[in-house]
Amino acid sequence: MRKKIVAGNWKMNLKLEEGKQLCSEIAEFVKKNPLSTLKGQPEVIMFTPFIHLSSIAEAVSGIDKLGAGAQNCHTQEKGAFTGEVSAEMIASVGAQHVLVGHSERRSYFGETDEILAAKTAIALKHGLQPMFCCGEVLDERNANKHFEVVKEQLEKGLFWLDADAFAGVVIAYEPVWAIGTGVTASPAQAQEMHAYIRSIIAGKYGQQVADSTSILYGGSCNAQNAAELFANADVDGGLIGGASLKAADFTTIIQSF
Repeated sequence: MRKKIVAGNWKMNLKLEEGKQLCSEIAEFVKKNPLSTLKGQPEVIMFTPFIHLSSIAEAVSGIDKLGAGAQNCHTQEKGAFTGEVSAEMIASVGAQHVLVGHSERRSYFGETDEILAAKTAIALKHGLQPMFCCGEVLDERNANKHFEVVKEQLEKGLFWLDADAFAGVVIAYEPVWAIGTGVTASPAQAQEMHAYIRSIIAGKYGQQVADSTSILYGGSCNAQNAAELFANADVDGGLIGGASLKAADFTTIIQSF
């Protein structure tokens, strides 16, 4: 059975004490409702700002199926890159995951497919699980180029990996037109793209690899629509933005399976 995942992307939100409090509330929920007993047995990941990461990774250590991750990493091992954080540093605080290629990194910081391929490689080298984000903007969707765009992002960012390395990656489809806008892809639109992504993975690596790859939906997923989105055959969970900042909403989403 494919791994089901609910991931919270805190983005640039929450002061340290606020983040620790949110983590405490989520951890308390998980202790009272072990994830292995929930339908779907979802894994939960909190992608925090770097300032929180050490504290959150320590707080969730030893709690089954609850993990911490960084929102970014640098392409290089170390060096004169003021303000950057390496994959090795992330791993050293006990985090196990890292976001790669979020649309905000692509758009605001000019991250290209080549940069994201390098980040994926360095993350895997240091034992981190990359959650590789892909998705189209509204103009590309309206021009009926959404499949073409997503295929190119995956081919350039990931498909250079061999099958064993690719097995260490999770994919998050995020229609950029639905991020933070309150507009959500319909369940049918989400399923259509997720099925397409799985089909091109099968074309590259074979059906067995495709069937074992977790593909998450990200784009205004919330406590009200998560269950309907997650009910799709090829949607294996969600990368949650704003709704991950409130414990009540996030735990409702966790239970949506």
